[in-house]
Amino acid sequence: MKNPREKLGNQPIGKLLLNFAVPAVIAGLSNAIYNIVDQIFIGNSVGLLGNAATNVAFPLVTACIALSLLIGVGTSANLNLLLGMEKVKEAGQMLGNGILLMVFAGVFLMLSVLTNLNYLLPVLGATPSVMPYAHTYMLITSFGIPFFIFSTAGSFMIRSDGSPKFSMIITIVGVLLNVILDYVFIFIFDMGIAGAAYATIIAQFITAFIVLYYLSYRFQSFVIKKCYFVLRFNVIRTLCLYGIAPCLAQLSMMLLQVVLNRSLTHYGASSEYGSDIPLAVSGIVSKCNYIFMSLTLGIVQSAQPILGFNYGAEKFARVRKTLLLCCIVIGCINLSAFIIFQCLPRQVVSIFGEGGDMYYKFSELYLRIFLLMVITNGFQPLCGNFYLSIGKPIYGILVNLSRRIMIFLPLVLVLPMFLGINGILYAGPIADMVAFVIVFILMAKAFRNLDIKAKQRDKEEKEVLMEQIFK
Repeated sequence: MKNPREKLGNQPIGKLLLNFAVPAVIAGLSNAIYNIVDQIFIGNSVGLLGNAATNVAFPLVTACIALSLLIGVGTSANLNLLLGMEKVKEAGQMLGNGILLMVFAGVFLMLSVLTNLNYLLPVLGATPSVMPYAHTYMLITSFGIPFFIFSTAGSFMIRSDGSPKFSMIITIVGVLLNVILDYVFIFIFDMGIAGAAYATIIAQFITAFIVLYYLSYRFQSFVIKKCYFVLRFNVIRTLCLYGIAPCLAQLSMMLLQVVLNRSLTHYGASSEYGSDIPLAVSGIVSKCNYIFMSLTLGIVQSAQPILGFNYGAEKFARVRKTLLLCCIVIGCINLSAFIIFQCLPRQVVSIFGEGGDMYYKFSELYLRIFLLMVITNGFQPLCGNFYLSIGKPIYGILVNLSRRIMIFLPLVLVLPMFLGINGILYAGPIADMVAFVIVFILMAKAFRNLDIKAKQRDKEEKEVLMEQIFK
C-alpha cells in the first residue's frame, strides 16, 4: 500500500485535490441532503410547528459540531504537520489524545443537556406552541450526542490518514440509514417528530461504530500503540490551539442561532407574520443554504491535509496552487447558489410543505434579502482553514469569528430596532460583504508570502545542488 504521505507531497495538486474533494463533497452533500429530507418529512407530517421545533434544536447540533471540530480538526491538522516533519511518535500521541477527548466530550455534553433541558428550550427560542415538539425532539436526540461527536471528529482523522473515501462511506451510510428510518418511523409507524429523533440516534450509533472499526483495524499512517492513549496536557493544549478556530466559529454560529431565533420571534410577534412563521422559515432557509455550504466546506476540508503537509514539508508552491484552485471552485459554487436563491425562492420553500400567503411572502423575502451576498460566502472558511493548516491558529480564529461575532451579531441586535424584522434580513448581506473585504485582504497577503517563501526555497535548493556538484 502506498504511503499516504507520498501522495500528499508529490501527486499533482489537481488530481490530489480531486481525490480528496470528491469524497468530502459527497459526504457533506449527503449530510446536507439528509437535513433537507428530514425537514421535508417533518414539515409534511408535523407541519410548521415541527419545522420550528427542529430549528430550536439546531443550536444543540451546532454545539456537537463545534466540539467535533475542536477535536477532529485539531488532531488532524497536527497529524499532517507532524507527519510532514517525520515526527511519528508525536503524531501517535496526538491521535491517542484526540480519541480520548472525543469520548469525554460526548458524554459530558450529553449529561449537560439532559440535566438542563427544561431551562434550555426557552433560551433557544421555543415559543409555547413549539415547546412540546422541541422537548420531545431534543430529549431523544441528546442520547446520541456521544456517538455523533465520535463519528464526526473521527471522520477528520480518517481523512487525514489518507482515506477520504472511507470517510465519505461513513457519512453516506449514516445518511441512508437516517432517511430510511425517518420514513419508516414517521410515515409507517406514525411516530411524528419522535420518529425523526429515534432515526437520528440509531444512525449516529452505527456510524460511530464504523469509525471505531477503522481506527482499530484500518489506520495506515503508523502503528497505533497503547502508550499513545495517555492524556498529556501539552498535547491537548496543542490540539485545542489548532482546533479552536473552527470550534469557535461553530460556537459563534450557535450563539447567533439563539440570538436569531429569539429576535425573529420577538420582532415577528409585532409584525404581520407572527412569531412562528419567521422561526420556521429561518430553519428551512438555513438548511437550503447548507447544501451549498456543504460543497464549499467539502472543498475546504479536503484541502486541509494537502495544505498542512506541504507547508510542513516547505513545498510552498504546492500550497499556493492548492489555495488558488480552491478559490476558483468555491467561486463557481457561490454563483450557482446566488442564481437559485434569487430566481427560485418560492419553489425552494414549497418543497418543505404548504403554508399560507404570509408564510410564502416572508420566505421569499428571507431568501432574496438575507442571502443576497451568498456569492461571497465560502472564502472565509477557506482563509481560516489555511491559517489553521500552516500553524497560525490565532489568524484562523480571527477570520472565522469576524463575520459572525464582530459584524453580524451587532447588526442583528441593532438594525431591527430601526427596521423591525426587516433589519434582521438586511444584516445578512451587509455582514457577508464586510467579511469578504477582510478575507480578500488576508488572502492577498497569504499569496504574497507564499510566493516569497517559494522563491527562497528554490534558491536554497539550487545552492545545495551547486555545492553537491562542485564537491
